This record gives sequence, C-alpha cells and structure tokens, in this order.
Amino acid sequence: MKPHPRDILVGAQAGTFALPVCDHYSGVEARMRKSLQLQAELASEFGACMFDVTLDCEDGAPVGGEAEHAALVTELALGAQAGARVAVRVHPVDHPHFDADVYLIAGRAGARLCHLMVPKVESVADVRRAAAALDAAGAGALPLHVLVESPAAVHHAFDIAAHPRVASLSFGLMDFVSAHGGAIPASAMSVAGQFSHPQVLRAKLEVAAACHAHGKVPSHNVVTEFRDLAALEQAARRAATELGYTRMWSIHPDQIRPILKAFSPTGADIDTAVRIIEAAVAADWAPVQHQGRLHDRASYRHYWQVIERAHQTGHALPETVRGWFPA
Repeated sequence: MKPHPRDILVGAQAGTFALPVCDHYSGVEARMRKSLQLQAELASEFGACMFDVTLDCEDGAPVGGEAEHAALVTELALGAQAGARVAVRVHPVDHPHFDADVYLIAGRAGARLCHLMVPKVESVADVRRAAAALDAAGAGALPLHVLVESPAAVHHAFDIAAHPRVASLSFGLMDFVSAHGGAIPASAMSVAGQFSHPQVLRAKLEVAAACHAHGKVPSHNVVTEFRDLAALEQAARRAATELGYTRMWSIHPDQIRPILKAFSPTGADIDTAVRIIEAAVAADWAPVQHQGRLHDRASYRHYWQVIERAHQTGHALPETVRGWFPA
C-alpha cells in the first residue's frame, strides 16, 4: 500500500482541518433538541457528521436557573445518538457557576462530548483554570475550545493558541466591539462592517494567524442577520478565502447549509487537486508539471488539504483518493 499523504507531506496533518466547518449553537430546550435531530438528518444524508452542535449554558441558562440548565444539557448530551458531535459552552472561568457547570457536565457526560467551549478567555491563565477544572471533573482528555472576545484576549491569542489543551479559537465579534467602550461603532457588528472596520479586521486576522501558527482551528464569529442567507454565505466565503478561517458559528438552522457551501472547495478546485495528487503519487511525490506549472511537495500540501476539505464538506471523491479516508 502506498503511504498516506499525511505521512509524506510534512505539515499536512496540522489540526486546521480536524473539525467540521460549522459549529451550531443553541440554548433553548426545543432548539437544542431540534439541532440534534437536524445533525442526525444531515449525517444520514451525507454519510458523516457535518456540523457540531454546541449546547449553550452561557447565554442559554436563565439567571437563577443555571444548575437546572446544566443538568438539562447534560441529559441531552448523554442521550445523543452514537456518532453525534455534541459540545457544551459553559460559563466563563470567573463566573460563580463555572465550576459547577464543568463538574456536572464534563463529569457526567465528558465521554460523550467532542469539546468544551469556554467563553471570555483573556489569557493563558484562564486556559489553565479551565483545564484544571476538567481534570478535577475526571475529563482531562476533553479538548478545550475558547472564545477570544476582547482586545487583551486578541493580544494574547498566540499564547492561548499554543496551549496544548486548546484545539480551537473562536472570535467573538459582538463582545469585542462592546469591549471598546463605544470607540467602535455598532455598524462594525454588521455583515458589511465586520469586514471593513480596521480594528475588527485586525483582530480577526490575529486570531486566525495565531491558530495557523500552532496548528489549531480558527472559528469565525456569528452573522446575526440570520434571515439574510445570501449575506451569510458571502461573509462565510470571505472568512474562508480572505481571512484564513476554516470553521464558522451558526445560530440558526438555516445558516448551516450556506456555511457548508461557503467553506467547501469548488468542483473545479477539487478536480485540479485530485489530478495533481494523482500525478504526485504516480511520481512517488517527486516534482511534476500540471498545465504548464511545476508542482512539488510545497504545493502538494495545499492540494491535499483541498481534498481533505472536500471530504469534510460531503463531496463525493474519486476512487483514486477516496481510499485515504475511513468509511
């Protein structure tokens, strides 16, 4: 058997493509149940789990009902079908209910979760605090995802991404804008404004760069204009092609398919990638030419990642490359 491309192409095994491209958030019981049902339906349609469902305690739990909400999301996670990818967003590490969230949810359902999302992480010290809480709950193997939502957090993004327990950084647009005390206008939270305001754009680029520097997954913020699916898809495509994000949040079921489409390579991109990788394999990974251009292992890494993304977003692949992906 020929060696796997990940074993040949140094760097191609980085974690950037290790997660589904869509992370769907819900915190109300009926919507959480609907999200899990939709995840199962799309998994049946595509033959694989196409998006994560993150059950939300931070914004989903009513004030005074935090413990009851944590118990609810724990039961929902435990009751999810086999193969489901279910995560939970807990309260921030300085919130009075953080430890109780982690102890109950990760302590009881940690084996059924794909990760734990911690919001409002400001520094590596917050990551250590979250990791220690997971360890105390007996869920030390559970990956951490963190939300970067302030100027200080953006400043520390590279250090946060370097922590071995962190698998992904998400950018929190609305909290980031709010953290500036009115110095950034509300228009910067819109679909258009978030890609044009210099401070927001700089922060997004810093988060993505920090992730790529350490092989972690950069996850783009929500689009609140959830009924404007054309604008959502445009924002998702810009996040993927201009800013280097490989994952994005959804806050409404209708946003999931446009995000999958926007983060998916085109048919022409896939065809080119397959042809170049086929030629590389035939040449035992020596340099080849394709349509008048020279390719070697540096460009092979890119085209292999196109194939990985195609597989990740549900594209049917030719037999020549399909065998590299488990059924």
